[in-house]
Amino acid sequence: MSVTRPASWEAPIEELTGVGPRLAATLHGLDIRTVADLLRHYPHRYLDLGTVKRIGDIKEGDEVTVVGEVRDTESRAARRGRLNILTVTIFDGTGYLDGIWFNQNFIGERLKPGTRVAFSGKTTWRCSRLQMNGPFYDVLDDESGESGANTARIIPGHPATAKLSAARLRKLIERAVSDFADMLPEILPEALRRRYKLPGLAQSIRDIHFPSDLESLKAARRRLVFDELFVLQVGLVAKKRWVEREARGISHQIDKRLLDPFYQALTWRLTADQTKVLGDIKADLESDRPMNRLLLGEVGSGKTVVAAAAMLMVVEGGHQAALMSPTEVLAEQHYLNLREQLEALGLKVVLVLGGRTAVAREAAAAAASGEADIIIGTHSLIQEDIDFARLGLVVIDEQHRFGVRQRLDLRSKGDDPDLLVMTATPIPRTMALTLYGDLDVSTIRGRPGGRSVADHIKTIHVPEAKRARAYKLIKREVAAGRRAYIVCPLVEDSDKLEAKSVLREAEHVRTEIFPELRVGLLHGRMSSSEKETVMSAFRAGDLAILVATTVIEVGVDVPEATVMMIEHAERFGLSQLHQLRGRVGRGEWPSHCLLFADAKTEEGRARIEAVTSISDGFELAETDLEIRGEGQLFGERQSGLPDLKLAKLSKHLNVLEVARREAFALLDDDPKLRRPEHVALRSELRHRFAGNLEWLMSG
Repeated sequence: MSVTRPASWEAPIEELTGVGPRLAATLHGLDIRTVADLLRHYPHRYLDLGTVKRIGDIKEGDEVTVVGEVRDTESRAARRGRLNILTVTIFDGTGYLDGIWFNQNFIGERLKPGTRVAFSGKTTWRCSRLQMNGPFYDVLDDESGESGANTARIIPGHPATAKLSAARLRKLIERAVSDFADMLPEILPEALRRRYKLPGLAQSIRDIHFPSDLESLKAARRRLVFDELFVLQVGLVAKKRWVEREARGISHQIDKRLLDPFYQALTWRLTADQTKVLGDIKADLESDRPMNRLLLGEVGSGKTVVAAAAMLMVVEGGHQAALMSPTEVLAEQHYLNLREQLEALGLKVVLVLGGRTAVAREAAAAAASGEADIIIGTHSLIQEDIDFARLGLVVIDEQHRFGVRQRLDLRSKGDDPDLLVMTATPIPRTMALTLYGDLDVSTIRGRPGGRSVADHIKTIHVPEAKRARAYKLIKREVAAGRRAYIVCPLVEDSDKLEAKSVLREAEHVRTEIFPELRVGLLHGRMSSSEKETVMSAFRAGDLAILVATTVIEVGVDVPEATVMMIEHAERFGLSQLHQLRGRVGRGEWPSHCLLFADAKTEEGRARIEAVTSISDGFELAETDLEIRGEGQLFGERQSGLPDLKLAKLSKHLNVLEVARREAFALLDDDPKLRRPEHVALRSELRHRFAGNLEWLMSG
């Protein structure tokens, strides 16, 4: 009987032998939709049966592989039934060891008593027994035939699901590697592979999944890490080169008639970093090439002043500037702050938000007619019915909240306007080269007045037993005329998540903790007018405490706020915690950031320890990268850029720099990748960048 197989490695996964509709749906849940996706579903762990240790010889903290027989499985409920703990005990003749899993009872169905199994992981000592939390496991003599007797020395562990065991997934990948590895087109030019002693792609795919030894695994990983970073950098550099070669921008005439009085009105002197960045921006704007600049700024470093000065440079030459913010709260704050400063110089500043109100229509009309000089808004600025008369500069605040497509959409509203993107989320240099490799990067580290977060904000992990002290601190600060934030991770209560909701917490704080104080509520589901009313009251001091979600994460500037209390801090990322912390300490008074956290994972505990001990945002960003790795580096907001599956920026900076250097050299030599040896790379770029380079690579 003949077996048909897909004609191409790019074929839908349903065409692979043995994959029916139900299995295909499960694979789709793992983001595996084609045979190529299956080949790139790399192992995340390996079991090396050549280095098995006896349980009796293991010490606490060892990273080991053990082989034993399952003696017992026990499942018990905890936290009122919301958490299930599975314990699987194995014995190897020298001792017992427990494997512990949370809410994964399906594993117990696979590891029945009498099954011979291998566990791999880090050991801990608890209740007089060695344990491994969530060990990588492999069944060595599964009678069902799903995995069969496993005689390989190194066993790959591919990310799987409750509906698809690692053993069955491994068999599918084994079939795909056997049938299609040799069909994969070689994307690296031969000279490049020789220069860095990189193995071929087909061999690397075989060895990353099923290595014969550790050396072949190391070589395969090295090759595939280089591939990921090289393809990413070629795409970004191609865009940068195209802009430099083809795009013609506006050569702005800057006469300082607006800039000088703006600088003179500031109540503090520009920092050295601000001065340098403004010099770079001025040179960009005066050239005939469109500016493409990323401004990385520490919390409170004065990026908004730089943006305002850049917009004034453009207006001096007779053009308009648009500033796009990720939230209405931040857009409205920018509008209120900048309107006062810039209208004093004779400029018209308008706020464009969604909606069909008379005010919204009037603002849109002013932008289209050219009456407005500065237009501030949210993503509403890229709506079809919003036009500009002579757009010369696009400023995008908190760039990580927007996608590549939104960036391009706003620029398309003008004739190659200049672009300044800003983020207050400190990004390591490695991340900046990766996320924004097509942009020139400027950095502002210092704060006006020379103060740092460490000088002004004390960050404390508060145990639940000392919650009353935290409330006393808030009461004391409010009595002195200051204000406080309380941040919760959820808007409403959830049956699935044990976390405080902002609605319940606001009511609790208002009625039981501070009944004598005015407490406000702010979250993303409120209307624009409701949010602005609350923020105006908080700024004015009519509200003493604001209970909010992360809608206040970026940009909100209330100098009198001196206490930031964060509930369930373990649920937030490091950059979020740093951003939230940055909402206080913006005035003249010492401030506090109080973290309430019940971190049960090693990663969660590391995040809390990091944010309490590190105040510099850029150092914190590096630590964040080391703690959590890249994961889906770009996510939905950066759609159009390929994710990294193997490369880790915290470990592979040297590879990234080599890949970027080689990308520049390749594209300087063959800008359109037309040479025969570059055709496969060109095709890979189109595939990996999800069509976002079509406009660039066509012709």
